[in-house]
Amino acid sequence: MAITAAMVKELRERTGAGMMECKKALVEADGDMEGAVEAMRTSGLAKADKKAGRVAAEGVVVIALNDDATTGAMVEINSETDFVAKNDEFRVFADRVVRRILDSEPDDVEALAAMSVGNGDDRDIATATKEMVAKIGENIEVRRFVHRKAEHGRLTSYLHGQRIGVLVEYSGDESVGRDLAMHIAASSPAAIRAEDVPQEQLDNERRVLEAQARESGKPEEIVQKMVDGRMRKYLGEITLLGQPFVKDPDQTVEEVLKGAGGEVHFFERFAVGEGKETKEENFADEVMAQVKGG
Repeated sequence: MAITAAMVKELRERTGAGMMECKKALVEADGDMEGAVEAMRTSGLAKADKKAGRVAAEGVVVIALNDDATTGAMVEINSETDFVAKNDEFRVFADRVVRRILDSEPDDVEALAAMSVGNGDDRDIATATKEMVAKIGENIEVRRFVHRKAEHGRLTSYLHGQRIGVLVEYSGDESVGRDLAMHIAASSPAAIRAEDVPQEQLDNERRVLEAQARESGKPEEIVQKMVDGRMRKYLGEITLLGQPFVKDPDQTVEEVLKGAGGEVHFFERFAVGEGKETKEENFADEVMAQVKGG
């Protein structure tokens, strides 16, 4: 059967593949359009499986809140390059995934992958991801998400571009809650307060500080006092309430909250690619500059 330019054009529109690849598929399928589509889909998914092991450390963080800000969801979806992260199809997919998390409360990434994309797309998220990998040519990964129902206050959020996202449950003045989310984006606290820091993390830090202090040659009693002081400083640096507030470093976050009659009940912070092998960029400094400029 003769393969016409119109047939190639239709197959390109349906699959997003290149002209020569479409023509080859049509020739092999003897002009059967549906057969060519299925063959390209099967081939594409096989290629997508091969790409799954490649590092995807770019991407987006997306957040969604319900109308009264009592329920929220945040997801990180990774790609290999920033170029793909800005692709319209990728962004639409990310928006639909976070909406699915908000509405359906999956238990984990595996449960999420089995859910349909929604908004008229009946494919499950795992299949939609694979098909996008096959079409775009990069590994794409729905890496992690958080779903939160407010228990004591309301939810607020902050996105620094598409690279850092923060979800906060806060009671008190709404504007302070927004500033607080920006502070968390910039300062990346490990926990709200000292008692929330895992004991293992505290023990490890104390061992390091003790080893450093003993190098001074001072008596053990003095060493322990030195360590206690350094531990207090450490906790002030890593806990939200102990950190200097980015908009007013003369006050700690705890002091700002007391002055505003506010309280933080929960927060989660995602930064694209954190913990993956990638070049280091200081996005926290970007946020800090924006907060101070505001």
